[in-house]
Amino acid sequence: PDTSVRVRVIATSLNYANYLQILGKYQEKPPLPFIPGSDYSGIVDAIGPAVTKFRVGDRVCSFADLGSFAQFIVADQSRLFLVPERCDMVAAAALPVAFGTSHVALVHRARLTSGQVLLVLGAAGGVGLAAVQIGKVCGAIVIAVARGTEKIQLLKSMGVDHVVDLGTENVISSVKEFIKTRKLKGVDVLYDPVGGKLTKESMKVLKWGAQILVIGFASGEIPVIPANIALVKNWTVHGLYWGSYRIHQPNVLEDSIKELLSWLSRGLITIHISHTYSLSQANLAFGDLKDRKAIGKVMIALDHKTALSSKL
Repeated sequence: PDTSVRVRVIATSLNYANYLQILGKYQEKPPLPFIPGSDYSGIVDAIGPAVTKFRVGDRVCSFADLGSFAQFIVADQSRLFLVPERCDMVAAAALPVAFGTSHVALVHRARLTSGQVLLVLGAAGGVGLAAVQIGKVCGAIVIAVARGTEKIQLLKSMGVDHVVDLGTENVISSVKEFIKTRKLKGVDVLYDPVGGKLTKESMKVLKWGAQILVIGFASGEIPVIPANIALVKNWTVHGLYWGSYRIHQPNVLEDSIKELLSWLSRGLITIHISHTYSLSQANLAFGDLKDRKAIGKVMIALDHKTALSSKL
């Protein structure tokens, strides 16, 4: 039965994975030519005869393997989520991948609990800011690592317990000092979308029984996590390829995104949009990711004639 839904795209989001994909450096290499883009929000424009969950005009969001950098996208009804009334549509388009990744990592995999110490690397990027906020919702003590005054200010304004500026401070001494002052034993969970030297450094502040979440390698360097130290310190290393849950455990992804949309509508999380571009400026949007200019999410908003007139 035809359960396809055509969505008129309102906004779509850029993730580091999309950038790697257009460089041909991502783990999945689609044949050329392809339309990039994963998470998006939009309005149901047409429905197949067997669709039961949605009506034309419904506000939805989702994520695709490819193809959201377009005016329209077709998805099966099982892959769409209704966007709650109180949610902004650009925010809804920014949510699935960045917040979904951090939520599955911290809640489902690491089972982060109140009072635990969470160390977030690359804390001002898309997944980083999501991890920081989810950490706070879980009641964790959050330490955030980023570079540059503007990023540091934003993290402080979000109520992070301790912020380290890579540009001016030594991560290890800064974190150790904080841990000592707060009479803590060390870091319980390391959230790492960066890799490289920073991972190696961060291992020095992990406590016995800590968990390492391997999220990505924005530094371009894949770190080595020594098995002998993992043994002695009883560490758990979680590799997380969020997209593959759709194939192996789709219910985990579904529950995660539903919970996040509920948190968004209740104001428990907020989505910080760094910059919004039009579809024809997609090259500039990718430039922001490449040059590490983004603070939070970089978005593409599609200005359909109707969308414009309804705002006036």
